[in-house]
Amino acid sequence: MRSRRSRSETSSSTPDFGKVAATYDELRPTDENWWELFELLVREGDLLGRRVLDIGCGTGRVAAALGDRGARVWGVEPEPRMADLARKRLSTVKIAPAEKLPFKAGWFDRALLVLVIHLLDRPRAFAEARRVLAPDGRLVVATFDPAHFERYWLNRFFPSLEAIDRSRFPEPPELRRQLEEAGFAAVRLMRLSQRSSIDREGALERVRGRFISPLQLLDEDEYQHGLRRMEQELPDENEYALEWIVAAADK
Repeated sequence: MRSRRSRSETSSSTPDFGKVAATYDELRPTDENWWELFELLVREGDLLGRRVLDIGCGTGRVAAALGDRGARVWGVEPEPRMADLARKRLSTVKIAPAEKLPFKAGWFDRALLVLVIHLLDRPRAFAEARRVLAPDGRLVVATFDPAHFERYWLNRFFPSLEAIDRSRFPEPPELRRQLEEAGFAAVRLMRLSQRSSIDREGALERVRGRFISPLQLLDEDEYQHGLRRMEQELPDENEYALEWIVAAADK
């Protein structure tokens, strides 16, 4: 179990994805919403048949799905245990940070950042993504709209979640500005709203597995208190919304 820390110390730390690598895919399954987002990325990124770099590829699910559709895909992932899992799906995975990509300039047609920019030094990562893209390359980004956190279904159990995520995820104008400052042109932002539901036992399993990174960043007392409340109060069925921003930016 993690040592107890103050909320200010905890919220400023970095989540350890090595701790959740083994259960990451199980706790965040590829459902209809996952595939809807995937198809939007494919379409707006014009990814099929291209040389694609999946930056922060995690366990490699997006990269593998692109490979199955005919793209030539490479992945980079800084967490070794996540990268090991990705390599079971895709042999072309390297362990490296988004801010220092181990590829020569202009090597890729497309680059992809899926639910990862809140963990990065965005100006450096965007500049690196642009560097490795060909002159007619394109970057596509998927991230949560900060509005997603206003009514997030776990907020009532964990009051600090919203503030933690709002401090990490950029507002749409900030995202546009950072992409443009990195040298990208014709930045296009799109919103995708989704609905889903989860049963009581599935919800408890996910929270016990800390399936989202802010659950690692909570003060341990708040996490344990919220989990106990969930065990007592959570209904049999829980509906929730997902609010995405997808950005496509040309080099």
